[in-house]
Amino acid sequence: MKNWWKILSVFLMLYTLIAGFLIPLKPGIYDFNPRKITIGESSPIAILINTYNTRLDEANENNVYLKTPADNLLKASRLEVKSSNEVIAHFEIPGLIKDFNTKEESLTLIVDNELDGYSFYPDAINVIIGNTDPLLENEYSSLNEIKEVEKFAFPYRLILYETIRNTFFHVAIWFSMFILLIYSCYHSVRYLITKDLDSDSRSSSLTTVALFFGIAGILTGSMWARYTWGTFWTTDIKLNMSATALLVYFAYWFLRSSISDIDTRARIAAVYNIFAFVCLMILVMVIPRFTDSLHPGNGGNPALGGEDLDNTLRTIFYPAIIGYTLLGLWMAQLQYRYSLIKDRALGY
Repeated sequence: MKNWWKILSVFLMLYTLIAGFLIPLKPGIYDFNPRKITIGESSPIAILINTYNTRLDEANENNVYLKTPADNLLKASRLEVKSSNEVIAHFEIPGLIKDFNTKEESLTLIVDNELDGYSFYPDAINVIIGNTDPLLENEYSSLNEIKEVEKFAFPYRLILYETIRNTFFHVAIWFSMFILLIYSCYHSVRYLITKDLDSDSRSSSLTTVALFFGIAGILTGSMWARYTWGTFWTTDIKLNMSATALLVYFAYWFLRSSISDIDTRARIAAVYNIFAFVCLMILVMVIPRFTDSLHPGNGGNPALGGEDLDNTLRTIFYPAIIGYTLLGLWMAQLQYRYSLIKDRALGY
């Protein structure tokens, strides 16, 4: 079938939209209070914990732990389950914490049960040593006691929360834009070698569609920034360099429209297109890595690894890139056909 790839692009786009929005997030710890406790107080310590996407009120074996740096678990002596996503954990810690080498340390908060598995918040509770009897001993649990439930769900990431789904749109769209621009450069190089105007038309069409993808990437990135950083735009180096790179490509449009001679236009546009792609690589892939950046993948801030892109996310992320790329090629094909009809109407 001649147009199988168009059908595949539609299928992958539908798959990205449906799976990207319907697959749930893993359970997590959303908030807790207090964030600082003192060991050695006469009364038990109570911590109010708000979880996300959990079923605390349905589970029979809820547990809350404080994990020390030495991987020893202090188990809550009593729990008050308020709702499916809220629990009060009471701790009694009479003695000094094992392998606690300082007067102040941060402990990881863990919530688990047989239905949801475990959720954790690293370095959550700041602990201060008070009037503790060093002769008393605490009871510790092993890491083996923590329940793990295998389920197909997206990772729960602090700050990102549900916006992690934007990985399938913002990030995948930018990947597809790069692929389209590489293909566009190929046709520019081919024109410079063969002087075939067909290659120039194809290069122009691919660049036009890629620019629309770039605009979509900027818009989806701004929405993501609003929910994670609190603003649509910052002075972050990656954001500013990406905007600058798009401006370089916008000049490609104006350059083509300012030259009337078709051969001269094709030659200059091909050279500029290659130059613009080199600028894109330097501005977006090189410069942001030499300075601190909020954006993942730059300035020591890792991306596309571990929990940022686990195997569950990959099952939608990679098909999304293929789907957007095929859609972009389809759009470029339509743009190319339009340019041919326009040239014929003008007598070229």
